[in-house]
Amino acid sequence: MSERAAPFYCPYCGDEDLRPSEAGHGAWECAACSRAFQLKFLGLLAQGLKRSDTGGAQI
Repeated sequence: MSERAAPFYCPYCGDEDLRPSEAGHGAWECAACSRAFQLKFLGLLAQGLKRSDTGGAQI
C-alpha cells in the first residue's frame, strides 16, 4: 500500500499553502483563503474515460 496522496493546490484559490486538517481522513485546510475541504477516492470507472471527437477545435 502506498502513502496517501496530498493535493498540490487549493481547489478554491489555487494557493499551495495546504495543511492536513484534524477534521478527519482526507481533510485539508488552506491558509491562504481559510477554507477547509475534504478529498475522497470514490473508485475506478468500469470503462475508463471516453473522449468524444465532437468538441475539439478544428484547424
